[in-house]
Amino acid sequence: MGLRTHNVPQAFPYQGSKRRLAPVIIKYIPESARRLVEPFAGSAAVSVAAAFAGNVNEFWLNDAHRALMALWQRIIHDPDELAAAYMGLWQSQHGRERDFYNQVRSDFNTSQKPELLLFLLARCVKAAIRYNRRGEFNNSPDHRRKGMMPGTMKDSLRLVAEALGSETKLTSVDYKKVLAEATVTDFVFLDPPYQGVGGGRDNRYISGVDFDEFVCELESLKEREIPFAVSYDGRTGDKVHGHKLPDHLNLYHAEVLVGRSTQATLLGRSEETFESIYVSRHPDPTGMPGRQSVKGAREELLFA
Repeated sequence: MGLRTHNVPQAFPYQGSKRRLAPVIIKYIPESARRLVEPFAGSAAVSVAAAFAGNVNEFWLNDAHRALMALWQRIIHDPDELAAAYMGLWQSQHGRERDFYNQVRSDFNTSQKPELLLFLLARCVKAAIRYNRRGEFNNSPDHRRKGMMPGTMKDSLRLVAEALGSETKLTSVDYKKVLAEATVTDFVFLDPPYQGVGGGRDNRYISGVDFDEFVCELESLKEREIPFAVSYDGRTGDKVHGHKLPDHLNLYHAEVLVGRSTQATLLGRSEETFESIYVSRHPDPTGMPGRQSVKGAREELLFA
C-alpha cells in the first residue's frame, strides 16, 4: 500500500503541514532527481517522507521565517540537546500551564530561542504560528493538551534528524533566490502561504507571495526543465480557496482528499476538504505518473 503517514514521524506539529499529502507528492519525484528542495519548508513533511521512502538522499530546506529555520538547525545538528531542553520546559509547566506558556511566549519574542518555539508549537492552538503587527508571536495555548510527551518528542526529533542527515542544506532567504539556484537534478516542492495573504505582513504569516510573481517563477522552472510540484489551492465542499494556477503553465493537476472539515462538522455539515497538486510535465518519463497513477495515489490516501 506504500508509505503511510502514521509510519513517518514529524519533527513538530505545524498547521498547514503537508504530512497527509506527502505520500502522494513524493510519487512525482523523477528517478533522475538527486535532491529535494523546499523553498517554503515549514515542517518539511514532504522532505521527511521522501527521506523515509528513499526517493532522494539530499535535501535543501528554506523558509523566510528565520526562527523556524533556527529550529531546524537544532533539529538537524543537535536533536538530543533540543529534546532535553523541551523536556525541561514541558515538565516546568505543570500546575501553572497558562502562566508558564505566556512566559515562554514572552521569552521567545525577546530571544527567538529554538527550544522555546518548539514548546510553543507543541502547545499553541492548532499548532499555528501567528504574529501580531509588531512581529510578536501571539497565538494562545490550547488548554486541552500539554504538548507532545518528551519521550515521543525525543524519538521524533532523532528519527527526523537521522533521516534527513547532517548534510541537509538550511537557509532562510527569499524563495526566488532558492529557485534561481535549483538545477535539473533537483525536484522542487513549493508550498507557499495560502492565497489572500500576499503582499505585506499578515498576522498569520511572516510574509505573503504575489500570485503573478509566483507564476513567473514557475514559468522559469519549466523553461529550465527543473521538475517541480506545487500545493497551492483547494476547496471545502463547494467553497473554493484561492485561484487555480493558469492553464498556460501546462501542469498536471489533481485534487487530493485530505479529510473532513472540522469547522463544517461543528456546524452540523459533512464537507470534505481537498487540496490541489500541480506537477510539471518534466522530461523524465520514468518518474512522471500518468493520470491513472494520480487517481491511484489519491485512492491510496483516501483509505490511509
